[in-house]
Amino acid sequence: MDSHVYGVAKMICTIYLISIIGISAALPENSTLKPNSTSSNSTQINSNSVLVALLDSHYTELAELVEKALLLQTLEDAVGKHNITIFAPRNEALERDLDPEFKRFLLEPRNLKSLQTLLMFHIIPKRIGSNEWPQEISDESNNRHLTLARDTLHFTNTKHSGKKVGLAKVIHLDAVIRPDGVIHGIERLLVPRSVQEDFNRRRSLRSISAVLPQGAPEVDPRTNRLKKPASPSPAGSPPVLPIYSAMAPGPSLAPAPAPGPGGPHHHFDGESQVKDFIQTLLHYGGYNEMADILVNLTSLATEMGRLVSEGYVITVLAPNDEAMAKLTTDQLSEPGAPERIMYYHIIPEYQTEESMYNSVRRFGKVKYDTLHLPHKVMAQEADGSVKFGEGDESAYLFDPDIYTDGRISVQGIDGVLFPAQEQVPKSQSTKTKTVQSSKIVATKPRRGASLFFFHF
Repeated sequence: MDSHVYGVAKMICTIYLISIIGISAALPENSTLKPNSTSSNSTQINSNSVLVALLDSHYTELAELVEKALLLQTLEDAVGKHNITIFAPRNEALERDLDPEFKRFLLEPRNLKSLQTLLMFHIIPKRIGSNEWPQEISDESNNRHLTLARDTLHFTNTKHSGKKVGLAKVIHLDAVIRPDGVIHGIERLLVPRSVQEDFNRRRSLRSISAVLPQGAPEVDPRTNRLKKPASPSPAGSPPVLPIYSAMAPGPSLAPAPAPGPGGPHHHFDGESQVKDFIQTLLHYGGYNEMADILVNLTSLATEMGRLVSEGYVITVLAPNDEAMAKLTTDQLSEPGAPERIMYYHIIPEYQTEESMYNSVRRFGKVKYDTLHLPHKVMAQEADGSVKFGEGDESAYLFDPDIYTDGRISVQGIDGVLFPAQEQVPKSQSTKTKTVQSSKIVATKPRRGASLFFFHF
């Protein structure tokens, strides 16, 4: 019985060896028998492999991309199964001729899949030597080959352009020949459609500017409405908001300083402009009292400078010294009376003698807004000039265009103007003692007092 069992075992071993020999004979020449579970990990690449030749060849740029794409193991598995054909772009095509933005896209870690697809698009899982290239006249359906990226490459061979694969011309056939594959040199990089579309999509996303986070909306205390961001205005354009919204006591809503056409900082310098026109009043002569009031009423001068800096324009109707000397104690006794008088002489427009005279000649009577809300000053033609106000409390344009710089206009008049309801009756004014304007400011013109004011 023992001999019978021994004979059966020997027969089984003999059949197993015969089957192994038969399977080995049926495999291709370059194939190796691999275990079932660890076939991809046990593939052995010898020193004569086409992959080793690629890494040691003069196609260094392509070899570096293969290493960065982590494709060595994938290519080893492919070589272990069949021969491969590699189309290697020349180094200049990857180093200098390639779009820098596209190259940055390929080397970004998040685009590893696109880089792998691009490189496998250059590899065909079969051997195609120079003698197997299609003839100049052949069926196109036979000239398409599937790549490792599962896309097809079209081979052409024409008399004028020579041998081409896709859109790249083959410049070196059979550059490297090994038992398990062949390498052909091409003049440019082959880009599959999927990679190109991914690159275009990423580039479009980069072109979209990110929206910066913004804080909570601000509420305008005057209107109890949400503040809207002011749109940028060209240099020299008037402010969007009316001048009354920028006046004290509330905070200014207009952009400050406003963009201007000149100056070292390219914006309006209201402080310097107010300083210039006050100095002009002092040097002009006959308007020293008006200049002293502006110097001493620092809040008025400061606000005028701020308004001009924010892009607003003003016209100042400046009473001369003779008119200022006629002011009475009743007209100046109430708190804030000097400020109200001065605000009534400031028009939030830029007017010259010519523009005002043309207006009254054309329309007869013209009412100008003033900074003393809601009062207006009326102008009309009289004796070939412009007359402001009505009745006894009126004044004529006496010294036109004392100062004009495009933002501030100063027009000299021969009287002090009052709103209609603030006019003092003539019978009462005769009983009051006339005082000089020294009740407001010093009688002697303070020509050095300009230093007193210019601290905005």
